[in-house]
Amino acid sequence: EVQLKESGGGMVQPGSSLRLSCVTSGFDFSWAVMNWARQAPGNEAKGLEWVAGMNAGGTTAAYGDRVQGRATISRDYAKNAVYLDLTNVQPEDTGMYYCTKESFFATYSEPYDPTYRGQGTQVTVSS
Repeated sequence: EVQLKESGGGMVQPGSSLRLSCVTSGFDFSWAVMNWARQAPGNEAKGLEWVAGMNAGGTTAAYGDRVQGRATISRDYAKNAVYLDLTNVQPEDTGMYYCTKESFFATYSEPYDPTYRGQGTQVTVSS
């Protein structure tokens, strides 16, 4: 069974940085394309926004327009984990962040409908 467990969310101040973590199990992590996505509050009807993705080999990453230049996705094969570092966070970064798993590397427009996703971790950016 595919399991994705996110952590690292919380309340952060504008301009600060955060790191989200996702520990995975139930599949061969070395063959999986991993992504991060988010759901802004009040935008449930709009669906998920794809934030970042990394290919199975960890050699290629891609980012959504709204986080380009502020986000870094990384993965640790020893821990079967994927991370999202986000700098200079702003109130519009507030939302539920999800770790997702796909079979193919791609970028996604909204709404993003992941094949697998975790339960999410809430990030609130507020002063």
